[in-house]
Amino acid sequence: MTLDRARELLQVQLDFGGGYNRNAARLILAEIQREQGQAAVNTLIQELNLEVAFGFKPNTVFK
Repeated sequence: MTLDRARELLQVQLDFGGGYNRNAARLILAEIQREQGQAAVNTLIQELNLEVAFGFKPNTVFK
């Protein structure tokens, strides 16, 4: 998955909000982590402010 596609998908999850969407966002970040690495995940967390929305902190390992 590309970072642009991940941004699009994460934005959809942010727009919906809620606990189930947090799990979907976690799965998206896990895939990015496998394919792109931790730096890409940290960038998405910061760009989309996922720490506030879902409580995801930079350097969290998603599996």
